[in-house]
Amino acid sequence: QVQLVESGGGLVQAGGFLRLSCVASGSILNMNVMAWYRQAPGKQLELVAAIRRAGSTNYADSVKVRFTIGRDSAKNTVYLQMNSLKPEDTAVYYCAAQPIGTLTTYWGQGTQVTVSS
Repeated sequence: QVQLVESGGGLVQAGGFLRLSCVASGSILNMNVMAWYRQAPGKQLELVAAIRRAGSTNYADSVKVRFTIGRDSAKNTVYLQMNSLKPEDTAVYYCAAQPIGTLTTYWGQGTQVTVSS
């Protein structure tokens, strides 16, 4: 069982920035992949960014250049640095983790990000 706790969401003006954090209950080096997803009202869940155990990353086209996913294995934490925020980035952001050797994905409770125009 993996527990994930997100923090860092809030209200920000367009053009601003936020940094989301996701703290895992165990070592993130035991995760095959960790990712950030988001869901805006009335829209489907969307993959925002992912980082694999070896360190490779991928991003949704809509956030490339503006968002950066990173990790601190000593703190069992994955970050999402979000710059140049736009109103369309408004959503609930979820952290997800898939442990090595499993097909199970664990989810955090989500953190709200609201970008005002």
